[in-house]
Amino acid sequence: MTIRWLGRADVLAAGGGDFAAALDDVRAGFALIAGGRATMPAEISVGLGPREPAMPGARAYALPARLDGERPVAGLKWTAHRPPLDDGAPSILSTTTVNDALTGRPIGIVESAGLTVMRTAAVTALALETVAPQPLRRIAVLGAGQQATGHLAMLAALAPHLAPDLAEIRLWNRTAARGEALVARFAARLPIRFVGDIDQALDGADAVLACTAALEPVLPVEAVRPGRLVAQIGHHEAPFAAIDRATQVFVDLWGPFAEASGKSLFRMYRAGRFAPERVTADLAAMLAGAPRPGPDEAVYVSSFGLNVFDVALAARILARAEALGIGTPLTLLDRPWEAP
Repeated sequence: MTIRWLGRADVLAAGGGDFAAALDDVRAGFALIAGGRATMPAEISVGLGPREPAMPGARAYALPARLDGERPVAGLKWTAHRPPLDDGAPSILSTTTVNDALTGRPIGIVESAGLTVMRTAAVTALALETVAPQPLRRIAVLGAGQQATGHLAMLAALAPHLAPDLAEIRLWNRTAARGEALVARFAARLPIRFVGDIDQALDGADAVLACTAALEPVLPVEAVRPGRLVAQIGHHEAPFAAIDRATQVFVDLWGPFAEASGKSLFRMYRAGRFAPERVTADLAAMLAGAPRPGPDEAVYVSSFGLNVFDVALAARILARAEALGIGTPLTLLDRPWEAP
């Protein structure tokens, strides 16, 4: 019995950077969720770093899921949000293991930090496609880290479909040098410029993609307004008063993670400031034909990030890698176990 290992180069060679395919995976995943054919138990986590002093945010998370699609699969995403170390390694390391859900046989293990960025941006693409109240001519992107980079790459790949009349992207970041470097990276593919003031970035934007790593709100309260979609991708970027201004609120899903997640909407819920009944719909319902917001609606989207999509993307990549002979087969079982 063998299991296929895919490092990051293998993942990319097998189509891991294909945003159109990732968007298809997300659509199919939401259809399975709506049909009761996807399972997502609650995540569990353990702390990382020294016990004393405790390091907030340094944790490892286990996120299991099962999808009963054309090829039923079960998988586990294991992600380490590392303590702050000056060792040159990424701050987040992630792998996803996939098994055949009918037989339990292992299929493979993939390096999946990049796939997480892909599926997160693909969910945002679906939100732009289904719940944006206005045609997308101007988009504000907040942040210059991994998620902002992934969302700009998504826009570069899918803008002809999502925003055929896109005229401008304004990028804001607290550190100007990082923001300007990211703009330079995408200047040949997108009508993008850096602005040093967040209000200037938001001015006239039809959509705001908040992709920062902020642990406290950075969005102005007035960011949520009629005729605009605000998608919160980061951790705790939105003040409660901004969410209160939304006339329609969308989530990828409302689940047990609402009781523990640090996302702004779920914090607001646990503070008794937001009732789940205020959620207009989840994205699965929108794909099933729920009415699109009108042009004067103030739309807020909270994207939690569902592990079914991590497993779906990993399963597709592993299938293609097998067909193309990409990756490293590792021997899992080659003889009966004999105790020494």
